[in-house]
Amino acid sequence: MAGCCPPPGYETVFGERQARKDARRYRRRGLSKAARRLVELARPSGTVLEVGGGVGAIQIELLEAGATHATNVELSSGYEEEARQLLRERRLEDRAERRIADFVGAGETVEVADVVVMHRVVCCYPEPDKLVGAAAEHARRRVVLSFPPRNAATRLLVYAFNLWWSLRKVDFRSYVHPPAEILEPARRKGLELVDRGRVGMWCYATLDRVSG
Repeated sequence: MAGCCPPPGYETVFGERQARKDARRYRRRGLSKAARRLVELARPSGTVLEVGGGVGAIQIELLEAGATHATNVELSSGYEEEARQLLRERRLEDRAERRIADFVGAGETVEVADVVVMHRVVCCYPEPDKLVGAAAEHARRRVVLSFPPRNAATRLLVYAFNLWWSLRKVDFRSYVHPPAEILEPARRKGLELVDRGRVGMWCYATLDRVSG
């Protein structure tokens, strides 16, 4: 695992058992409404970089929607077997790449792409400025991401989850970062907010590269 400061306990929470569960759900039901919205917003017509894509369901949908190539950078190796099986089933292996790395620390080893996608990732990373900043640096055209709303209900839910992990002596923690802390790093890297909304419990935002 390359890079700096990977979230503690990530491999424990997002391991092979979770991968099998996610792959079964995708085969039976397809993408969730929030994930489908991100695919629509990405408008794939070139290369795509997904950060924290798990078993690669969004990666697959983007390829089938017109992306020429998709790279998935994931922290946990536990997803790989299920992810590669899904790619084989869709005959997409030649247009997809998967890497195990901390995206923030991977730096120049990850190629830039036309679109960068991050679904339910920011809430699993302790430093949104570094994560979103790195995503913006790797996006030629657009960044699309989702994150939980910062309100009393989600903060209580995250507190309960974190307490549960703590009682089980698992170091992983979730976060409800302020939206400004999530979006501002992309603005500093030359992207402009063009769309923002909510699907179910997930907020989403689209940021485009400012031309000129």
